[in-house]
Amino acid sequence: MSISIAIVEDEKNYNNALKKVINYQDDMKVVAQFFDGNNALKDLSALSPDVVMMDIQLQDMLGIEIIEKLRKEMPGTQFIMCTSFEDDEKIFNSLKAGAMGYLIKGESMDKILSSIRDVYNGGAPMSLSIARRVLGHFERKLPENKEVDDLTEREKEILELLSKGLLYKEIADQKFISIDTVKKHVGNIYRKLHVSNKVEAINKFNHFKN
Repeated sequence: MSISIAIVEDEKNYNNALKKVINYQDDMKVVAQFFDGNNALKDLSALSPDVVMMDIQLQDMLGIEIIEKLRKEMPGTQFIMCTSFEDDEKIFNSLKAGAMGYLIKGESMDKILSSIRDVYNGGAPMSLSIARRVLGHFERKLPENKEVDDLTEREKEILELLSKGLLYKEIADQKFISIDTVKKHVGNIYRKLHVSNKVEAINKFNHFKN
């Protein structure tokens, strides 16, 4: 069975070049081409192709917006971003929206074709430069995560209650401990998270949870 593919790309020459190369393969077929976001938004869900090659910066909207709006309607469709943008914000917004692949337009057609097969089979293909950025992002987050992991269960419970807006006395009453004990736990939380106030501690804790 051939892989059905839709192309959403406003650069007509690139869109047509993709279609030509894809249709030349025995195991895949382009079922639709879109040259703007509005038409893609209107017609994609009815087609439900296996894979969508999605440009990020369309003239009328962002490809990320299309994925965000259609993802729930198209659970069986995998989206691959195919774009010239390599900035962190667009990469991570794409992945958060539900894109399972991220390719730079300079990639060879062989890489694009193998990425379509890869994502269809459950993979998450990325250009090498993008994969390095993603790994770098998570490496930067690791020390922060470790700080939160160093908290005891009781300290995490107290920080959770602080994040909900409870006062020391309310926390003490809820946990059946003294206010001084709450203050001692909070002091330990600040020290372990390397912060100096409640707002910083809550922000770091919420960032870790997300």
